[in-house]
Amino acid sequence: MTTNRMLPFSPAGRLIAVIAALFLSALALMAGAAQAAEPVKISRDDTALDLTATTEIYANQGEAFQVSTAAGADGIRRRIEVRSSSDNHQGDWAVFALANVSDEQLERVIVAPHFRLVNSKLFWPDLGSQRIIAITPSEGFALDRQPSDEADVFRITLNPGAVITFVAELATPELPQIYLWEPDAYKDTINAFTLYRGIVLGIAGLLAVFLTILFVVKGTSMLPATAALAWAVLGYICVDFGFLGKLVSIASADQRIWRACAEVALASSFVIFLFTYLNLNRWHTHLGYLTLAWVLGLALLFGVAIYDPSIAAGVARLSFALTATLGLLLIVYLGLNRYDRAILLVPAWGLILVWIFGAWLTITGRLDNDIIQPALGGGLVLIVLLIGFTVMQHAFAGGAFQQGLFSDLERQSLALTGSGDMVWDWDVARDRVVTIPDVSVKLGLSPGAMHGAARNWLPRLHPDDRDRFRATLDVLLEHRRGRLNHEFRIRAEDGHFHWLLIRARPVLGSNGEVIRCVGTVVDVTEQKNSIDRLLQDALHDNLTGLPNRQLFLDRLQGVLALAPGGETLRPTVMVIDIDRYKLVNDALGIAAGDNILIALTRRLRRLLKPQDTLARLSGDQFGLILTSERDPAKIADFADAVSKAIMVPINFANREIILTASIGLASFVDQQENASGMLSDAELAMYRAKRAGGNRVEPFQPAFRDFGADRLQLESDLRRALERKELSMVYQPIAGLEDVEIAGFEALMRWEHPKRGSIPPSEFIPIAEASDIINMLGIFALEQATNDLMGWENQTGELPIFVSINLSSAQLLNNELYDDVRSVLAKTHCDPSRLKLELTESMVMENPEQARLVLEKLKDIGLGLALDDFGTGYSSLAYLTRFPFDTIKLDKALVCDTSDRKSTVLRAVISMARELDMKVVAEGIESNDDAIELAKMGCTYGQSYLFGPPMASESVLRLLKERFPLTKRA
Repeated sequence: MTTNRMLPFSPAGRLIAVIAALFLSALALMAGAAQAAEPVKISRDDTALDLTATTEIYANQGEAFQVSTAAGADGIRRRIEVRSSSDNHQGDWAVFALANVSDEQLERVIVAPHFRLVNSKLFWPDLGSQRIIAITPSEGFALDRQPSDEADVFRITLNPGAVITFVAELATPELPQIYLWEPDAYKDTINAFTLYRGIVLGIAGLLAVFLTILFVVKGTSMLPATAALAWAVLGYICVDFGFLGKLVSIASADQRIWRACAEVALASSFVIFLFTYLNLNRWHTHLGYLTLAWVLGLALLFGVAIYDPSIAAGVARLSFALTATLGLLLIVYLGLNRYDRAILLVPAWGLILVWIFGAWLTITGRLDNDIIQPALGGGLVLIVLLIGFTVMQHAFAGGAFQQGLFSDLERQSLALTGSGDMVWDWDVARDRVVTIPDVSVKLGLSPGAMHGAARNWLPRLHPDDRDRFRATLDVLLEHRRGRLNHEFRIRAEDGHFHWLLIRARPVLGSNGEVIRCVGTVVDVTEQKNSIDRLLQDALHDNLTGLPNRQLFLDRLQGVLALAPGGETLRPTVMVIDIDRYKLVNDALGIAAGDNILIALTRRLRRLLKPQDTLARLSGDQFGLILTSERDPAKIADFADAVSKAIMVPINFANREIILTASIGLASFVDQQENASGMLSDAELAMYRAKRAGGNRVEPFQPAFRDFGADRLQLESDLRRALERKELSMVYQPIAGLEDVEIAGFEALMRWEHPKRGSIPPSEFIPIAEASDIINMLGIFALEQATNDLMGWENQTGELPIFVSINLSSAQLLNNELYDDVRSVLAKTHCDPSRLKLELTESMVMENPEQARLVLEKLKDIGLGLALDDFGTGYSSLAYLTRFPFDTIKLDKALVCDTSDRKSTVLRAVISMARELDMKVVAEGIESNDDAIELAKMGCTYGQSYLFGPPMASESVLRLLKERFPLTKRA
């Protein structure tokens, strides 16, 4: 375990401490002990700092390491001792110091890349490994490692004015680079490089596959060599970009082996390509032997890479440079001898030389920018791309087809064959039909079965098409002009019908009579089926096959048009909405939800008579036109049967699912009714049933229309309320039950409407949650509450109070909540520990995992979290341990109940909360005796009208000045 020991200094003995520190420093110098480097100063605006130059490396220092810290704010240097935390430690240490010169807490990450091509050297290169095992600060515990496959990343927090010395336990004596990043800037940089790497990898992969396909299609020798080079480049950048680690599990030591093998493969394929492309064996036989020996030697390096990757990689890098140099000499020599292949390779080889020069500058440390390494990877892909174009240009040169001239007859014949159409030839004089190719085979008949008299086609035609087919041919023969353009259905041997389209024209003889009719036959079955499917999909639901909303309205309008004609037709419209269907979808998946809708469709269909209509109006909403019943009692019985059919349990994946439905019902009243209006009335009734808790049937009442209009108007007014400053915050006191002193306030929102007066939150908050207004209201409440809190402190001085702010479910599930809270805190300079966010159990139930992640992030920045209305919902005790709540608020229904059982439950809940180190707030306390009794139980706070009603900010300020007179500023 890593340990950290520091000698404390009391303020009274500061002079003695200074003398002692100087004495210890002198002893350390005499003993050759390590001295801390000067601290690197960090401000809020520093996003990335290179700590390499200021980091001191101490090699072979053993398992225990002592070092003097950098001078703190008091100018005193201290001594710390750090012990090794890993068996793999070789006694190498690194020391650096950081100083926060800003007036705020700073979050930073320390990053040590595992591999850097920069300054990795040509011979015995550094191929990367884990750099830092652990980091111990001079204050606090060892730093937490952040997950990363490419670097050692540690997160640190620097308090304002802090000077901290860090001791890093090294896995190797080399530490090529160490950075200090602002977390968001480091994340953005990683994301940017990830996008770039993905694009380069995609291009390299496509290029390798394309060149491989070309090798298969055109088997010239240069194509497999080029494809091998492309695959080697792909393998190299997969290792260099860390993509290989995403595919297979690679240990830190194995990375060096893979990197060395990739460089050996790149060097080997480079030699093979040069030899194959320039066809060197035709110039001299010994060049072939030399190349073979060279490639075999490089192949042996794969074995060497397992035992010593650095040697293998160094030889591969040297081979790559020698190949480029020899290739340049060969290209110049062969180009002067007018060898076309060599001349075509000049642009690509020039790019290779530029790349090698850049790589040499990088590995020797002359170029040290972080962009160089990924840029060189992209450069390799560009080189292969240019080589690929060069190879294709040579491989396919002169390979074009020799095209002759076609006659018009031949061209028409080729066009007809290419289109896939059949020739239809009717010899009218002999009454013989011939098709080429034979349509009989397409229909599953014996060859030539459809050849013969035209009347032989009639028995196989669809009954609805026979008369039209015969009449069309008769008209063509009678008029002796025009074109035949006719669609018909013909039965195949398997019983299915095919749609055929005949396009033909008559050929007249010397006597002016039709002697022949020649054209084409096209099978248009797929087109016809596609049209039928489109028509079906346009008017029916794809999942259930039920009519959709448009067809439902059309049928309803048709029924309403017939309704005024007699008393026997009086339609009733029902809108059926499945309660909690979204929860089922979220829990079991979309596929399960679709299967449930299909099952419900089958159940509802069994209840209908032929004259009734069932449709799917939207996701989990069905519409029903009931015309088979007119009696109100029977209609009510039918609606009840629908509700019971939906409530029958559904078994899915060994789970029993029970659903309920909210049903709105609208009956025919007069002949002025229209389909859309009647459906709208039924939907209003359904929404009223859903607001009443669901699982009920609600008949339509005209008053529902006014409610819907009022709701829309209220939503419109609420959107403008913020701009008109109609919203305000009031604060209800929360008192400590031990001393009955003000401990905090709960912020409550109020809306003073210019026409309707005061509107309670219970009326406008649900409207805001059903739209996008709730996020704006949440930000307003947070900003107003923090501004008021800071305003009170400016008038009275620092106060021991907190402010609780209610959170809605829409805000909790919003991905921007965390950023919004941080923005408000930064703007108002409010201490996060002075704020509490309150939320109910039902909010957490909507998406527990998302809620947990958001709440943990809010808790990390210092906000308090309270579970409101505890005792009214599920009251799952698991929430108190699974979620980071620090306060629970007991509902007044639990507090005010005087029964013995509820009193026992109340005591148990308070005791449990205290065991979990949580505060308890009791709501709705009605008397002083109840407050005293709750205090004896261990309840921390109370909130009710007993301690004060909700009041405006000015009233709170007067109350605070009265209660805390000593905090007033002079």
